[in-house]
Amino acid sequence: MPKFNINELDDLKGKELGFSDWVKIDQKRINSFADCTEDHQFIHVDEDRARKDTPFGGTIAHGFFVTCFLCS
Repeated sequence: MPKFNINELDDLKGKELGFSDWVKIDQKRINSFADCTEDHQFIHVDEDRARKDTPFGGTIAHGFFVTCFLCS
């Protein structure tokens, strides 16, 4: 992975820096992350309640879980 100086970031706007294969983030992975972090908030792990009580139509992945893919 290329390394960049923070002062060069403006020059990189709109440029492709690299890509990877798609990664499926399924409920099993979200539940495993919830177990590791002890964050069992319903919006992440309770599919029925998240479907009924949120505008998302189901569960959503933890922010830190999604963020970890930026660095891998």
